[in-house]
Amino acid sequence: MEPLQKLHPSFKFNGLEFQTSQEIVSFANKLMDKGALHEVAIAKFIIKWFDDKPHITVQTSGSTGAPKKIKLLKTNMVQSAFATGVYFNLGTNNTALLCLSAEYIAGKMMLVRALTMGWDLHVVAPDKDAITQYDNTYDFAAMVPYQVYHTLNALDKIKKLIIGGGVIDPDLEAKLQTKSTQVYATYGMTETITHVAIRRVNGEDKSNVYTALPNVSFEVDHRGCLVIDAPSLGSSKLVTNDVVTLHDTKSFEWLGRFDNVINSGGVKLHPEKIEQVLRVFIKVPFIICSMPDTALGEQLILVLELDDPNQVANYRDVISELASYQRPKKIFTLSKFPLTETGKIKRDGIKSLLNSYS
Repeated sequence: MEPLQKLHPSFKFNGLEFQTSQEIVSFANKLMDKGALHEVAIAKFIIKWFDDKPHITVQTSGSTGAPKKIKLLKTNMVQSAFATGVYFNLGTNNTALLCLSAEYIAGKMMLVRALTMGWDLHVVAPDKDAITQYDNTYDFAAMVPYQVYHTLNALDKIKKLIIGGGVIDPDLEAKLQTKSTQVYATYGMTETITHVAIRRVNGEDKSNVYTALPNVSFEVDHRGCLVIDAPSLGSSKLVTNDVVTLHDTKSFEWLGRFDNVINSGGVKLHPEKIEQVLRVFIKVPFIICSMPDTALGEQLILVLELDDPNQVANYRDVISELASYQRPKKIFTLSKFPLTETGKIKRDGIKSLLNSYS
């Protein structure tokens, strides 16, 4: 049966050209047998992309609830790809870098953009410093913050860079101000087929406000959480757990996760915003969370990832940078933070560990 998706005739994969979808599927089957781990993930996706099914099954990250498997229509994924192309003014024959795992939606969508818009795609292993190993230059690339941090000296190889999959800390954002690369932070999730909103991180257009991609609009629910309306992406009135300040139907400022909000003495606090201030000063992994308190209901605490509890620095001056109601009342240490598969800190896991020790 003829595949539903068409291969753009200008698409290239590490310099290789393909005349038909059958030809690239044959290539992917060979890659399955002899490729490296990241190449096998790419091969699996290419084979599924060109089969006769109208959808791709993916695992969500838990942004809108418990992680689960969902089906994304390939037609919606194509719409997402073209929306990115329009927003960033990217067309046929642009050069792009894939240095993310195709196991996850961000890596899958870089493939979709290249396959459907006819990009010259350079594929490398999803290492922390992948781009430093090559002399190529790129019109477009996507990375997670950890990769950007280890790629700062080579960023000038990229004209436009999107960063997703985690918060960009103030120290990294400050370092990006001197770069010629146009750097953008993305907001999105698996359910929205990656990003639906973008903010500029550096340059004259730098902003803390996220703006919508084409055909996407926003509102908030009774909790102050973002509701995404993106029918062309298969997401109509998608309710998230992200608390935002809504500027209008096309823009917002992200405050934090609703499930992370701490109510201390009647004041609702967003740990992510407090962490943003402290990241400038604290150089070890840490989070702000809470523990029960008789008077306050919940009291703020600072948890550091340290092998030796005796190594805790004196953070009195650091904490004084915060408003009085934002200051942690206690400091705890853990030798190792529990992480998700994508490297994000499991806040609930840390709270459970602390409760088990108390």
